[in-house]
Amino acid sequence: MNRNSFSSSNKSPYRFFLPFYLVLAFLAGVAFSIYYIKTHSTFFQKDSKKIDEVLYYLDKFYVDSFNREDVIEIMLNNTLQQLDPHSAYSNAEEDKILEESLEGAFEGIGIQFSIMHDTITVVAAISGGPSQKKGILTGDKIVTVNGENVAGVGIENEQVMKLLRGKKNTKVDVGVKRDGFSEIYNYEIIRDVIPTYTVDVAYMINSETGYIKINQFGATTAAEFAKSLQQLKNEGMQALILDLRGNSGGYLDAGIMVCDELLPDGEMIVYTEGLRVKTEKIYATSYGNFEKGKLIVLIDDFSASASEIVAGAVQDNDRGWVVGRRSFGKGLVQRQIKLKDGSSFRITTSRYHTPSGRCIQKDYKDGLDAYYEELANRILNGEMENQDSIKFDDSQKFYTKKGRVVYGGGGIMPDVFVPIDRDDNLQAFYQLLNSGFLYQFAFDYTSKNQDFLKRKFPTPKAFIENMQVSETLYYTLIRQYQKENQKSLSLNSESENRIKLWLKALVGRVLYRDEGFYPVINQIDKTIIEALKLGKENEN
Repeated sequence: MNRNSFSSSNKSPYRFFLPFYLVLAFLAGVAFSIYYIKTHSTFFQKDSKKIDEVLYYLDKFYVDSFNREDVIEIMLNNTLQQLDPHSAYSNAEEDKILEESLEGAFEGIGIQFSIMHDTITVVAAISGGPSQKKGILTGDKIVTVNGENVAGVGIENEQVMKLLRGKKNTKVDVGVKRDGFSEIYNYEIIRDVIPTYTVDVAYMINSETGYIKINQFGATTAAEFAKSLQQLKNEGMQALILDLRGNSGGYLDAGIMVCDELLPDGEMIVYTEGLRVKTEKIYATSYGNFEKGKLIVLIDDFSASASEIVAGAVQDNDRGWVVGRRSFGKGLVQRQIKLKDGSSFRITTSRYHTPSGRCIQKDYKDGLDAYYEELANRILNGEMENQDSIKFDDSQKFYTKKGRVVYGGGGIMPDVFVPIDRDDNLQAFYQLLNSGFLYQFAFDYTSKNQDFLKRKFPTPKAFIENMQVSETLYYTLIRQYQKENQKSLSLNSESENRIKLWLKALVGRVLYRDEGFYPVINQIDKTIIEALKLGKENEN
C-alpha cells in the first residue's frame, strides 16, 4: 500500500519539488529496468521457460478444465506471500479498487479487508461509509454474506469484492463474528458512494487543546491535515492530540508530510534500508506549522505502517508523548510495479527505521496466518488489559534523544498504556451496540425528526452542548429492542448512561457527520482522558 519514500536533506523543502523528484525517480527507474532486463535476460528466459513448461503439461494432461490466467495469478500471489506478509500480487480490478480507496470515490459497503485464516477480516471500516454507520468495527470477521457461509471455504479477494461491492442503494446482508463475543451479529448494509477524506474531524476539546483524527494516509492527507492544523491554531490551539487509532497506514509520503508539520527543522523522521536499494534518510524541514506546543499521539493495535512512522518519530525525538496500546508492527516498505495488463505486484524493498534506529516490524517467520493471528493472541495473553503481559527482547533496546528506553521488533509501545475498555457492568450496552440495533434506531429516529432537530440544534456546537437524550426516547429504544429481538436487557445505571451517550453521538453523526459524533463520544474515551491528564502534567 505504501508508495516509495524519497530522500531529503534537513534543509530541503521537498514538498515543493515533489513532482520534479518523482519524474526523476521514474526516469531513473525506467533506465535501471532496461539495463537490468538486458543484463539478466538469460535468467528471465530460463525461469519463464520453466513456467511455460509447467503450464504446457497442465494443458496437455490435467484431469479437468482450468483457467490458465487464474493459475498464473495464484502462482504469483503464493510466491510473493512466501517472501513476507506484505509482498503481494493484485489483478487489474483489485488494483483499481485499492487505488480508489486512497485516491478516488467508489461504491460499496466501505471496508478495507484482508483474508486471514480463510476468513474475511475487516482491516478498517471506512469513516463515513455504510459499514461504519451500521456498526461494523475494525477486526470484525465476516462469516456469512447474504446467508451463505464465506468462512473456511477458500474464498479469494476477487470473490469478496464481487460480493461486497455494488451499485449505490443496493443491499447486502453480512454475518459478523467479533472478538470477545460468542454471538454472530447480522447487519443489513445499503451500499453507497464511499467518502475519500482521511481527516475525520478536527475540533477543540477544551480552550487550548485541539484534536485531529486521521483514518488513513491517502493522497489528500497532507493537505487536509495542514488545513486542520491552521483551523485549530486560529481557534487558539496550544496543545494537539493526534488520533491514529485504527489507522492501518497508506501512503508513506503522507505520513512523512504529517511528521514534517510537527517536528522542528533538521529532526530525523525516518530512514529506510534494503539490500538492493539505497539508504534514504528523511528529515523535517522548517515549514512545519506546529513544531512547538504539547503533542500527544494516540495509537492502538490496529495502528500500522505510516501511523507507526509518525508515532515513532514523535517518540524518538521526544517531541511528544504516545498514548494507548502497542501498535501493529509493520516496518516494511513496498514498491508497486505495474504490469502491461494493468495488474501489479508490490514487493518489499526496504525496512524503515525510526530515528533511534529501531525497526518495529514484528516477526513473520512462522507464516502469514501466524502473523495476523498475533493480534488475536494479544487478547488471549492479557496484553490488552495489562502492559506487564508484554515481553520485550533486550537486544531490541534503543534510546530516544533524551535517553528514554524504547524497543524495536514488534510495534510502537506507548509511553502511557491504556487498557482496552471492557466493563462487565456494561453488558446491556454491548448487546445493543454489537447487534447494530443502536445504530439503526439512531438513524431511523434522526431521519424521521431531522427537520425538527436541525431547527433546535442548528450547528454541531449547539447539538453537542444542548442535546440530551430524554427518558422517553431512551425507554422507546429499550422497549423496541426487546420487542423485536425477544431478548431482555440487564439494565443498570452504568449501561443506561453509556447507551444514552452513544445514542446522542450516533444521532449527531447522522445530523453533522463526525463533527457531531466524536466530540460527544470522546467525553468518555479513556485514552483521550489519559492524554488530557498527560498534557496538564508534562510540559514539552
